[in-house]
Amino acid sequence: MQDSSKAAVSEFLRGQCFRAVLDAPSGNGWLSSALGPTVTVDGVDLFADTAPGYRRFWKHDLDDGLPADCNGYDLACCCEGIEHLGNPLGLLRAFHRVLNPRGLLIVTTPNIWYPQSRLQFLLRGFFPSFPPLVGKVVRGTHMHITPWSFPQLHVYFKLAGFDSPQILREPLSRAKHFHERLLAIPARMHCRNRLRKCATDEEREFWKCAASDESLLSRHLIVFARKTE
Repeated sequence: MQDSSKAAVSEFLRGQCFRAVLDAPSGNGWLSSALGPTVTVDGVDLFADTAPGYRRFWKHDLDDGLPADCNGYDLACCCEGIEHLGNPLGLLRAFHRVLNPRGLLIVTTPNIWYPQSRLQFLLRGFFPSFPPLVGKVVRGTHMHITPWSFPQLHVYFKLAGFDSPQILREPLSRAKHFHERLLAIPARMHCRNRLRKCATDEEREFWKCAASDESLLSRHLIVFARKTE
C-alpha cells in the first residue's frame, strides 16, 4: 500500500472515535502507529508471528474468515488483503460478525476499472497486477487472485450486510495519463445516464460513486461502509 493511500486513510480516521480496532491483514503494523496509543488495536496476519503496538495478534489465514475469539470492534480495516483471497465474501461476513452495531469497515485494494487496465484486459486478457499464475499457485502466498472494481465491491458489501459503500478520494484517484480521461468518457456518460433514471436513493448514490474519478480513473480503491442495523 502506497504511503499516499495510507495518509488518506489516516486523515479520514483522524478525529473519529474508535475504542477498539481490528487490522486484518495487519502487515507491518502501520495502522496501529497511525492511530496512536489511545486506540486499542488487534491484528491478524498470516505472514507475521507478532506485531508491536497491538493488544492481541493472531497468525491466521483470512481465507478461513477471522479467529473465533476476536469480536467487539468499532472499526475494521482490511488494507491490501481482499485481492489475495479466494473467499472474500466469507471474510466480509466475518468482519460483519466482529463489528459492533454501526461499526465501520474500510477496504483498500487495487482497482481494475481504470481505462488502461481495461485496455490491457482487452488486448491480453489479464488485468495489471493480476498476471496468469500457472505454475505459481501456492496456498497462503501473496498472490493477486481476485480483481476488484467499485461495482463489484458494492455487491459484496451488500451481501455481507453493510450499507452501500462510499469511495474515499486519494492522490491515486487522479488519472496518470491524459488519454485515460478521454477513454473514460463513454463509461462516465453511461453512469451519468443511469444516474438520471434512478428511482431510489441507493441507486442514485451507487451511480454517483460509479461515475466518479475515484471509480473510473483511480489505480487504487479505498471504500468504506457501516454495518447495517
